[in-house]
Amino acid sequence: MHNYRFYRRITWGLLFVSVIILNGCATKHKKDGPPDYYVDETKIPNAVPKVEPLSRIGNQASYVVFGQRYYVMRSSKHYEEQGIASWYGTQFHTHHTSNGERYNMLAMTAAHKTLPLPTYIEVTNLINHRQIIVKVNDRGPFEANRLIDLSYVAAKKLGMLGHGTAKVNIKAIDPVEYYKHATHQASNRHERYHRPLPLPHHEKSYAPAASVYFQVGAFHNKSHAEHLKKRLVAMFSVPVQINLSHSLYHVKIGPIKSNTAAAQINKKLKTIGLNGKRETQTIIAANASLYEKADADEEVVNVAKSKKSADADSFDIT
Repeated sequence: MHNYRFYRRITWGLLFVSVIILNGCATKHKKDGPPDYYVDETKIPNAVPKVEPLSRIGNQASYVVFGQRYYVMRSSKHYEEQGIASWYGTQFHTHHTSNGERYNMLAMTAAHKTLPLPTYIEVTNLINHRQIIVKVNDRGPFEANRLIDLSYVAAKKLGMLGHGTAKVNIKAIDPVEYYKHATHQASNRHERYHRPLPLPHHEKSYAPAASVYFQVGAFHNKSHAEHLKKRLVAMFSVPVQINLSHSLYHVKIGPIKSNTAAAQINKKLKTIGLNGKRETQTIIAANASLYEKADADEEVVNVAKSKKSADADSFDIT
C-alpha cells in the first residue's frame, strides 16, 4: 500500500515536470512578429506626455532576470542614452506589462529595464532621423546590447521593422515642461496667423483685409450695369456692387472671403456665359489713397485689354 502511494506520487510529479517543460519549450519557440493584417501607422498618433503617479507595481528598487540584477532608477530627469532598439508584437499582445497594463502592439509604448514606470520618452532613429514619443510601461529587453523594446506600431513609425533593430537616441520627457512648451507653441501659432502686417513706425496701426472680387462687366450705360447687377443678386448671396471709374460702370461680385467660395462662384458664372475677371484687393484705411491709385491704374489696363478682346475677357463694354 505504501509502495503504491509512493509510485503514484512519483508519477504525478513526473507529469507535472513534463507539463512545465513542454510549456517552457512552447513559449521559447513561439515566434514573435507583426499582425497578419495591414496597419496604417500614420493614423496612430504619438503618446502624449502627461503627469502620472508611479505605478504601484514594476517600480521595486531592484529585480533579477536570468541571474542579472537590475536597479530601477528613482527618477528619469535628464535621462538620455544611445543604444540598440528592438520591437515586440503578436507574441505578447494583450499580455500584462510590468506596470499591470495590457500590452497593445498598436499603442505607442515601450519596455526599458530601469526607467521608472511610467516614463515618456522621445526616440530618434539615428539612421533615418525619424522621431516618435512613447510611454514606457514594461520591462525589457533582456538580450545583450539592447537598450529598449518598442511596440510593433512604434517600430513601424520609426522605420525599423525590416531590419528588426535600429540605433536610437532616447530622451526622457518631463510632462510639465512638455505641456508648457506645447502651450507656448500653440500661442505663437495663433499670434502669427492673426498678427497684422508690419508697418513703418510712423504709420498708423491697422488690420489689412485681403478679399477676392470678380469683375463681370463694364458698361458706358448705367442701366445696363444695373440690369446685370439685378441678375447677379438673384443668383448669389455675396455682395454685388457697381463702381464708376474712367467713365465706365464696373459690375463686381465681392468681397468673397474664401478661395473655395470664389471657385464655386466662378464656376456658376461660366454656366451662364460670363467669365469673371478675378481680382484680389487689400483694403487699408490708413493709406487708402495709395491703394486706390494702384487699383485705378490696374483698372485702366484691364479696360483697355477688354476693348481689344471683349470675347476673351467676357467684358460687355457698350
